[in-house]
Amino acid sequence: MRRRSLLLAVPAGLLTLAGCGDDKADKAKTDESPSTSPEPSAKIVDGPLPAVTAGTKFGQKPTVAKGPGEPSPDLAVKTLITGTGQKVAKGDYLQFDYLGQIWDTAKVFDNSYDRKAPLTSAIGVGQLIPGWDRALPGKTVGSRVELAIPPALGYGTQGNPQGGIKGTDTLVFVVDIRGTFNNKSSSKGREVAQDNIDLPKVGTNTDGAAPSIDVPKKPAPKELVAKYVLEGDGPVVKPTDKLLLQYKGVLWEGGKEFDSSYKSGQLAEFPLQSLIKGWQQGLAGKKAGSRVMLVVPPELGYGAQASGDIPANSTLVFSLDILAVM
Repeated sequence: MRRRSLLLAVPAGLLTLAGCGDDKADKAKTDESPSTSPEPSAKIVDGPLPAVTAGTKFGQKPTVAKGPGEPSPDLAVKTLITGTGQKVAKGDYLQFDYLGQIWDTAKVFDNSYDRKAPLTSAIGVGQLIPGWDRALPGKTVGSRVELAIPPALGYGTQGNPQGGIKGTDTLVFVVDIRGTFNNKSSSKGREVAQDNIDLPKVGTNTDGAAPSIDVPKKPAPKELVAKYVLEGDGPVVKPTDKLLLQYKGVLWEGGKEFDSSYKSGQLAEFPLQSLIKGWQQGLAGKKAGSRVMLVVPPELGYGAQASGDIPANSTLVFSLDILAVM
């Protein structure tokens, strides 16, 4: 599995106040913090914040000085670079690079730049520490934001011993906002010709609406088919990755839709290994940012067993937008 750093493994370094434990802690909620934690201030101020002394461009690993004197008891937020992209909304999936260090010592406890893989997580809904949830909605893609987060909006009075963070530590972060995804998001890769008349044709719209899937009135392929509709330029999907997806599925026989994230209004967040074999085999090796058409024969789908609106022994056709590798 993709190495995610000390803090981002158990649980993710920014994930909730449950500062250590097993992977199940990733889904812990912030209200699980100890009752002895002080009530956090709702105030956001513009400083003080330490200087970024090197790596000052968006996407560069920054070097950040020690905190200048005493930190504010409030959440300090400053936009160092203002991006021109989409505005981040509460509930979006935020894709970002970041570096985190301790105010008093400038000790870096985690960063994504060395891993050369941005992270993706929902913002504003309790999956990230409260300082992030409060500071980043409203910022725009392409922005670099610096944060100084007091303990009450970080890991609370218990700190995060695994990361060397004490319950009294103010945390400093530099965050590069690379993308934001919601239920209106689409892949926006390069359009690839769909010239095989024996295969379904998938719409190439990128407006967030569900693409059309036109199934030919011909016999279904016996083997798995996995073709780009839109080819992105993101990282190549590994079998062990967790993916953020938009998808739509129809039956080959009759073209009836049986499932869709567009209709449910919620993006799909899945470990690839937990999905049907057709998805596992068809998406591994494809690039994030792509739209992929899959034709899944019964033995790689649900086989001889019916599942919901899917009859037994059905060949399935999917349009899948790989929005991000998580």
